[in-house]
Amino acid sequence: MNLKKPIDVLIAESAESGEGTLKRTLSSTSLVALGIGAIIGAGLFSLTGIAAADHAGPAVTLSFVLAAVGCAFAGLCYAEFASMIPVAGSAYTYSYATMGEFMAWVIGWDLVLEYALGAATVGVSWSGYFNKLLHEFGLEMPLYLTKSFAEVDGGGINLPAVVIVSLLSLMLIRGTKESASLNNILVIVKVAVVIIFIALGWKFINPANHTPYIPANTGVKGEFGISGIAAGAALVFFAFIGFDAVSTAAQEAKNPQKGMPIGILGSLVVCTILYVLFAHVMTGLVPFTVFKGDASPAATAFKVTGYSWLQMGLIIAILAGYTSVILVMLMGQSRVFYTMSKDGLLPKFFSSIHSKFRTPFKTNIFFMFFVSIFAGFVPVTDLGHMVSIGTLFAFSLVCIGVMLLRKTDPDRPRPFKTPLVPFVPIMGIIVCVYLMSSLPLEAWIRLAIWMGLGVTIYFFYGKKNSVLGNSGRTVKPVDPPKPEL
Repeated sequence: MNLKKPIDVLIAESAESGEGTLKRTLSSTSLVALGIGAIIGAGLFSLTGIAAADHAGPAVTLSFVLAAVGCAFAGLCYAEFASMIPVAGSAYTYSYATMGEFMAWVIGWDLVLEYALGAATVGVSWSGYFNKLLHEFGLEMPLYLTKSFAEVDGGGINLPAVVIVSLLSLMLIRGTKESASLNNILVIVKVAVVIIFIALGWKFINPANHTPYIPANTGVKGEFGISGIAAGAALVFFAFIGFDAVSTAAQEAKNPQKGMPIGILGSLVVCTILYVLFAHVMTGLVPFTVFKGDASPAATAFKVTGYSWLQMGLIIAILAGYTSVILVMLMGQSRVFYTMSKDGLLPKFFSSIHSKFRTPFKTNIFFMFFVSIFAGFVPVTDLGHMVSIGTLFAFSLVCIGVMLLRKTDPDRPRPFKTPLVPFVPIMGIIVCVYLMSSLPLEAWIRLAIWMGLGVTIYFFYGKKNSVLGNSGRTVKPVDPPKPEL
């Protein structure tokens, strides 16, 4: 029997307050900042150049627009769920209400790929730029302290990656409000540098570098022309991953019915505008062919302006960007496991709330070690594909869930309604499946292995200990909480 958790029960649980519950401290502004913190990372500073050089040329701006449209389909579906079911857990919670407990477990387990392994992957990249910053000051760390075990003869540990993951995990234990304050500062830093790059670089744009704006196709699909713009969109799509992390904080939002749609869609809009402007300036400063094989295209482009002092600023902005991404990913992961534990699908350990800070501190500690192992000891080059396929799978299920709930519970109040259903969710599914199909076979094999492990855990532990399953297989719906006057 596929058990579904009544939405009224979910809403009642989210309205609970007290020592064993999460604390509502996040404003709409903080939620938008959380989204921007998760979205703007290295994607802006590195993927832009790769997409321009290999696929779209100056029309990489159109690739960003196309990718944003694809993300918006999923974002609109997330916004409806997040406003209607303001509970921690993101896609896991939505799947529980629409597709039942087993699919909820599958998506909750899948989200580990996006959040935990995503944080590990970004942690390693953070380490690389931190070492670049040290180099600017004439300092160098030994190779065995900056590379993983398999990358150095005799073994090694990526110590900076472990340190940043640990520090941010401890920050999350201190409290969501404090973590959000740090994230707000990091977001301000990196957005400020992006805006400075755009403002100072704009007057140095050479129109010749934008001609032709859409280079002619080489005869190979995906190499420039219209197909190149689409291929570029598939690449830069992953620069938008992270907006869904906002939905994991629904139970800590002051006014989730209003704040969640603003946080999800607002962060997408802000990031899209910044991405398009940034890409336009970058491809206008130098010919796009210069970015071929360049790991730091933004720095390469900005050299022509003469503002060499901003080179250091770019490195600092990238570090700030990485830091906020890791912070939001770690927060999202802990909230998903917190919710799964409250439902009995995971041990109670994961839903223990700190008596003072009102945060799931044991979960934070667990993932501090779990993520640190990947960040410090495992080469994470291939894990990027696992992050991508896990995220796209989650997006697809949320789009399916919106259509199902419109059929099964059409009269339920929806503070935010996804427009043009079923067109929008169907388009979201098509985009996500198309991008999943472009990933290598190895990513699908790893996904199958990870999901096989998850299903085994569900049947040996989760199903037997499910709160819903052990309550007579049914849950009596409760009246939704009355709004405060």
